[in-house]
Amino acid sequence: MRDRIPFHRPDVGEEEVAAVSAVLRSGWLTTGGECKRFEAEFARFVGVRHALAVNSCTAALHLALEAAGIRPGDLVLVPTLTFAATAEVVIYCGATPVLVDCEPETLNIDVSAAETTIALLEAGKPVGGVTRQGRLRAILPVHYGGQMAEVDGIASLARAHGLRVIEDAAHALPAAARSPDGRWRSVGTTAEQTCFSFYANKTITTGEGGMLVTDDDGLASRARLMSLHGLSRDAWDRFRTAGSWDYKILAAGFKYNLTDIAAALGREQLKKAVTLAQARARIAARYSELLRDVVEVDVPKVRNDRQPSWHLYVIRLRLEALNIDRDRFIEELNAAGIGTSVHWRPLHMHPLYRERYGYRPEDFPVSTSEWERCISLPIFPSMTSAEIDRVAETVRAIATDHVRRMAV
Repeated sequence: MRDRIPFHRPDVGEEEVAAVSAVLRSGWLTTGGECKRFEAEFARFVGVRHALAVNSCTAALHLALEAAGIRPGDLVLVPTLTFAATAEVVIYCGATPVLVDCEPETLNIDVSAAETTIALLEAGKPVGGVTRQGRLRAILPVHYGGQMAEVDGIASLARAHGLRVIEDAAHALPAAARSPDGRWRSVGTTAEQTCFSFYANKTITTGEGGMLVTDDDGLASRARLMSLHGLSRDAWDRFRTAGSWDYKILAAGFKYNLTDIAAALGREQLKKAVTLAQARARIAARYSELLRDVVEVDVPKVRNDRQPSWHLYVIRLRLEALNIDRDRFIEELNAAGIGTSVHWRPLHMHPLYRERYGYRPEDFPVSTSEWERCISLPIFPSMTSAEIDRVAETVRAIATDHVRRMAV
């Protein structure tokens, strides 16, 4: 039997092992000097003034919303095609996630749909079962699969309606967008606050972890305070040689700090971020070359003003040309020893959002139809040419075996 090709395989080398081992031998395992250095290096890599290392992108998003002043009763625009965390953090704040449909080409949040949603709310009309009973305060775009959303359109929309912009860049490191004036801007520099993930399958990983970045001193200070119980000083400051045991509780904060063990892994991974992203790009290019003429499959489209991170390689099946659905296609890939995933079932199709907020499939026609076509293929830097070719050949074979025959 042929070896299974997993959906993801982490790329961790001896440098990471040595860095983590050094921390384990150091006598200091939790948040300390390694985290401080990781934050400084990450801020330089992205091109911002402040970076705060935390234990997940979910934590970063929650801190960003809290620092921006999102409070109970507020409304926040969120794409329906996203992971659970993007909207759940809005609920953590006591606010209401107002879902928005996606663009058909990139699957990023549709700015024109967001404008329509705002117009409905301002007219007192419902979006799903949500009506405007509080203030619309923020928009939380996601960079789907690693291709940055329409950041200039989002910024314009935010200015027109007085919204804070917090980007969910869990998929997007490194990535860039070109401005109308031709300048390339790194992810992390196009919004007031941006949140990153270092989960196991991301371009760089700390196992679990995340980072919040901003150029705003006040937002950075508030997020740092709230990331560790609202204490005036963290343990590293209290227990190092020149420190003091004393601290004050300034706010009811959270327990979101990253350990030095994880930070040591992250620092070594960050050194490789560009190389790892380039490997992903080569894999994506090879997939597209091999699958472009498979008429039953649509390969990802990349805008010419974007440099994606290729966190995901998502094919979309032309279901009208096949006699099986997406789930059966995945079953056949699995039977052939190929791991896959789906990103994602839209939020409006989950019980929480249907039942609490009254969202319906017809409220978001693009997301409702597109997610049923999506399959995320394996993409990770250590994939061999043979593995890439095998995945593509298997996709082609399944599509060929299940071509819908036209009635005569």
